Amino acid sequence: MDLQSIKNRFGIIGNAPALNFALNTAAQVAATDLTVLIVGESGVGKEAFSQIIHALSSRKHNPFIAVNCGAIPEGTIDSELFGHEKGSFTGAVDSRKGYFETVNGGTIFLDEIGELPLGTQARLLRVLEMGEFIRVGSSKVQKTDVRVIAATNRELIDFTEKGKFRQDLYYRLSTVPIRVPSLRDRTEDIILLFRKFVVDFSERYKTTPVQLDDDAKILLINYQFPGNVRELKNLAEQLSVLSKQPILGANELRKFLPEKNLNRMPILAGPPHGEFANEREILYKLFFDMKKDVTELKKMFLEILQNPSLAGNAANFTKESLINDFNVNGNEQQHHLIQQNNNQPAFMQPVAVNNQAVLLSNNDIHQHEEIEESLNIMDKEKELIIKALKKHRGKRKDASADLGISERTLYRKLKEYDIEE
Repeated sequence: MDLQSIKNRFGIIGNAPALNFALNTAAQVAATDLTVLIVGESGVGKEAFSQIIHALSSRKHNPFIAVNCGAIPEGTIDSELFGHEKGSFTGAVDSRKGYFETVNGGTIFLDEIGELPLGTQARLLRVLEMGEFIRVGSSKVQKTDVRVIAATNRELIDFTEKGKFRQDLYYRLSTVPIRVPSLRDRTEDIILLFRKFVVDFSERYKTTPVQLDDDAKILLINYQFPGNVRELKNLAEQLSVLSKQPILGANELRKFLPEKNLNRMPILAGPPHGEFANEREILYKLFFDMKKDVTELKKMFLEILQNPSLAGNAANFTKESLINDFNVNGNEQQHHLIQQNNNQPAFMQPVAVNNQAVLLSNNDIHQHEEIEESLNIMDKEKELIIKALKKHRGKRKDASADLGISERTLYRKLKEYDIEE
């Protein structure tokens, strides 16, 4: 089944490369019986991926069950998963089959797998490795043929280092990892998803579909969506019910967004009609401005190099300016700087740069060379990643820590920049 057919069948909306990659991986692994670990933030749709894998597998006609491990109390989770015998604990008035017994031949989806107690993790590892389990209160070993798909919104590798998750179970679960991207990593899909949701809710509530003007679209795209697709869907439902206008502007939309999350949004400088569609473009502009400033400084230093007398004139101008500032403002720190400058040797004199005193040595002037350096943020990022990998001999964990990013982000960057380890 091709990618578009999968999207149509399961109602998946979006064309972001990270989303397409995750869907392709799910489709490829579905035909096997391999254990799959789905990783992603809360609200990205991890359960939908488990249903896709089951529906495209040879087990599609057998049972499928989704279990939220974080919603079951620690004292009863073993009974829920593996069953129990009569009288095995208080309240066990009858024998009961667990999920691994009732779903034999099918698929079990264990959501929030990181919440499992350590004892239950040991039982689960035995099921994955040997296909065996024992009911609570029994000594009889039973067989089961269940495919396990697990999901988590945590970094399990960090849990293993803290002793909260078994390392052997982590590597057994993550035979094939699938990382579902967050909504802020697929901003090109936000408007598509919003339109789909408002149309669905307008049909349900018999209202006119809400539309957004250009400013409102920019606000929506730049919103961080900590709740991901689930939060966007809730927002679309609120607007479909509560909005009094068919076309919303940014000010009206802002009333429906949590204020604490709005305060964390990047501030767009410049024209209000969205000269920048995302954070990357903002960074590009920042670096272009920096390059312009650096170019001006290079030009000034080159002029000083060609005409050394300019340095002396700039120094005198700076001294007089600082003395005037001191007389007007009474700034003792500037006065102290002047006294220091008067005592500086001939090879160290202040130069005026943007109306501020900067000490410039003659050695710095003579050693200055005109260097045209690329300030492209993607080139710099790729260069740093390559250096970090070389420094740590290809160890992703150490390289990501040195770079100040998560191992997940480093993996994504390696794919994005096509870096070979």
